[in-house]
Amino acid sequence: MRMYHCLPLVIWTCMLHTVDNSPLQAKDNSHLLKTIVNLTKDDGKMLHRTKRGWMWNQFFLLEEYTGTDTQYVGKLHTDQDKGDGNLKYILTGDGAGNLFVIDENTGDIHAAKKLDREEKSLYILRAKAIDRKTGRQVEPESEFIIKIHDINDNEPKFTKDLYTASVPEMSGVGTSVIQVTATDADDANYGNSAKVVYSILQGQPYFSVDPESGIIKTALPDMSRENREQYQVVIQAKDMGGQMGGLSGTTTVNITLTDVNNNPPRFPQSTYQFNSLESAPLGTHLGRIKANDPDTGENAELEYSISEGEGSDMFEVITDKDTQEGIITVKQNLDFEKKMLYTLRVDASNTHPDPRFLHLGPFKDTAMVKISVEDVDEPPVFSKRSYLMEVDEDVKEGSIIGQVTAYDPDVMNNIIKYSVDRHTDMDRVFSIHSENGSIFTLKPLDRESSPWHNITITATEINNPKQSSQIPVFIRILDINDHAPEFAMYYETFVCENAKSGQLIQTISVMDKDDPPRGHKFFFEPVPEFPLNPNFTIVDNKDNTAGIITRKDGYSRTKMNTYLLPVLIFDNDYPIQSSTGTLTIRVCACDNQGNMQSCNAEALMLAAGLSTGALIAILLCVIILLTLIMLFAALKRQRKKEPLIISKDDVRDNIVTYNDEGGGEEDTQAFDIGTLRNPEAREDSKLRRDVMPDTIFQIRRTVPLWENIDVQDFIHRRLKENDSDPSAPPYDSLATYAYEGNDSVANSLSSLESLTADCNQDYDYLSDWGPRFKKLADMYGGDDSDRE
Repeated sequence: MRMYHCLPLVIWTCMLHTVDNSPLQAKDNSHLLKTIVNLTKDDGKMLHRTKRGWMWNQFFLLEEYTGTDTQYVGKLHTDQDKGDGNLKYILTGDGAGNLFVIDENTGDIHAAKKLDREEKSLYILRAKAIDRKTGRQVEPESEFIIKIHDINDNEPKFTKDLYTASVPEMSGVGTSVIQVTATDADDANYGNSAKVVYSILQGQPYFSVDPESGIIKTALPDMSRENREQYQVVIQAKDMGGQMGGLSGTTTVNITLTDVNNNPPRFPQSTYQFNSLESAPLGTHLGRIKANDPDTGENAELEYSISEGEGSDMFEVITDKDTQEGIITVKQNLDFEKKMLYTLRVDASNTHPDPRFLHLGPFKDTAMVKISVEDVDEPPVFSKRSYLMEVDEDVKEGSIIGQVTAYDPDVMNNIIKYSVDRHTDMDRVFSIHSENGSIFTLKPLDRESSPWHNITITATEINNPKQSSQIPVFIRILDINDHAPEFAMYYETFVCENAKSGQLIQTISVMDKDDPPRGHKFFFEPVPEFPLNPNFTIVDNKDNTAGIITRKDGYSRTKMNTYLLPVLIFDNDYPIQSSTGTLTIRVCACDNQGNMQSCNAEALMLAAGLSTGALIAILLCVIILLTLIMLFAALKRQRKKEPLIISKDDVRDNIVTYNDEGGGEEDTQAFDIGTLRNPEAREDSKLRRDVMPDTIFQIRRTVPLWENIDVQDFIHRRLKENDSDPSAPPYDSLATYAYEGNDSVANSLSSLESLTADCNQDYDYLSDWGPRFKKLADMYGGDDSDRE
């Protein structure tokens, strides 16, 4: 470990005399003595303490120095300096070299630039003393502080350029409004440079400001918002405790007086006049009234009401929350003939009164509202809202069934006439007397077809036909026992041949179109002409039904297959109505359980008389008919397979004709020449369809030659194959291909282009062409006389 040599004690000496350029040099002259103790590992000796000290004579600098020379800071000096120039002083730290410069020979320190305390209030520097020859540091590096002394170069500044505040109107003196704050960038710990005092420049005598806290307060009592609402106050902040020479700043405070409910509502007039037609519908707005309230917001909200008394049950007032108006409306139907003028007392009151200001008077006002009812020509009024009438269905035509009455509510009391709305009585069943309103019948009534009639009666003023009213009339048709009871349904009744005496074979019920008030009661009896039936009897069940009971054992279809049983049915209403219903009872064959099997006697006789021979004859007829149908079908198929060439004299070749001419080589829709190359499209050894072949030859597949060859060569090879095929038919066949090929060697065969006429042609060569051309040789190869 490096061993430090003992350094001489450096004693710092503070100058006690006053320096001209720094009157505050002795303010902070307390310094620390530093002890350096070093240990060495080589000898293990304890090093003795040495004192060292730097010497300077200034600790503070004034900011914003404006002198021509650099500002002197102080001097560094060590007791190692013999004055021979062997030592060099070096200054490092904050601002060393640019703000603070040191004379390396003398140790004098100067401030090279103007300093601002608000930017930086102190600087920490370090000083070293170095031997010029050896470059060795003769003293340990020492740290010291230079503080910048403040001057009053910053004015107070408010936190806001514009403040906004409010205070309720009618507030007492000294009510706090808002606090403004100003700050000063100068040193608050030195002098009065940062001591701010507030004052009011504008806004008196309404407001004041606390000089120390900046709190703005009210200065006048009972300030009214209705008189003045906005105030602008200018506040000044001045440093140096407000003394002369201090710097100052200002701000503006906009103060608004908020509303309180200190004004009662007042009607601008004491009486209002409105008119209303007596026919005005309920809820009709007749007019608006409004009480004035200088307050705003909820403090100006009003509620209108009609005081108890005249017209309070006929009219009502509604408060319009948007306009704070009272709307007078019709509550009940008005009648000019009953009352022509109403006088109302309408009150307007605040909905949110403030108890602090109730002493100012009642927060309510009253106005008189007069409403005149105007007469209108009203339609007739019926004595009832509807009429219900009842009439018996057997009433005679022209009978009066009821009466309706109507009157004219107007003072004129016009004459009324009545009529039936024929849209509600299309069949003209009823009519009405036009003068007295009596309703009478025009046609017979039938409860069973129309139990109710709902008609409309119209009452019209004779002098003013436009004034009319209608009323519904409900006419109920009362029932009269005018229909006889009858069977409720058609009964298919049967009795088994093996039935026993006393057996129930049918239960019957009846219906009646009438509707007696006490309900139906029916009775069943045999007809008087046949009081005692030997085959069946009728038993009344006393519940509006009756049972049919057998009276003997066994019935025979061969003797009698159908029985007719008349039944007398009558009711108990007045007048008594009766009818006779007849039951048709068939005799049927049944099994042991009584289930019906057959009731047709003719079918039984037919089944017994049909012989076996008749059945066989019917079967043979069916077989013969089927045979004829099969023969006819076979002949039709044979006719379809006859050859196309019927006559042996017909020497025409079998020419297959296609009706599609095609569009040439450019026509890709007519025929694809690639089909000739497709082995799947080849039709090898297809049989003729115009004749029935005698022998079916074995299909012989040829070697595929269609791949990679010319179409013309392909066609020639196919022709050669067919010419050498022994199984080919012995008749000529002309096949048409879509490939024209080269020019024909034989040139044109058409006679149209022949140079000679037919008479000059020699057709004898046709005889040498063989039997196939014999017919042509006979036609053209003979003498001229033959041809003629």
